[in-house]
Amino acid sequence: MKKAKKSSKKKAKKPAKKSSSRPVKNPKAKKLPKSELEIYKKLLLHLRGKIAGDLQKIEGDTLSSEQPVNTAELSDVADLATDNYDRELNIGLASNEQQLLNDIDMALKKIEDGTYGICEIYGTPIPKKRLLAMPYTRLSVRAQEEEEKNKRRP
Repeated sequence: MKKAKKSSKKKAKKPAKKSSSRPVKNPKAKKLPKSELEIYKKLLLHLRGKIAGDLQKIEGDTLSSEQPVNTAELSDVADLATDNYDRELNIGLASNEQQLLNDIDMALKKIEDGTYGICEIYGTPIPKKRLLAMPYTRLSVRAQEEEEKNKRRP
């Protein structure tokens, strides 16, 4: 009888596992064939080149734009506010583009590792339709929705 009580106490002490906090490994998840991986790799590389070009243009526009030496060179306060707004907007766009480049690089690494197209949370295959729309995605739709819900919670 004492053993039964001890084992029930041990079970009660174990914390519940969070499914969205760490990746689930699924060794049975079907990997994409090499021919399909090549298609996604070409798509990712093309997208990477386009985004890198866009990022350079944004950074060039932001950093090389003629900035007044002093505020007296601007016709009025509204011009100064508009220039500051445009600069901040470009910085935000550049940040988003850089994040996309990081996601693309991660997807390319996953292709090399043989884990591309598998949801990082559930270990299930990501539908091909989703991969074609967002070839840099790491998560299935269900996992993405859960992640976004968790980010909104305080």
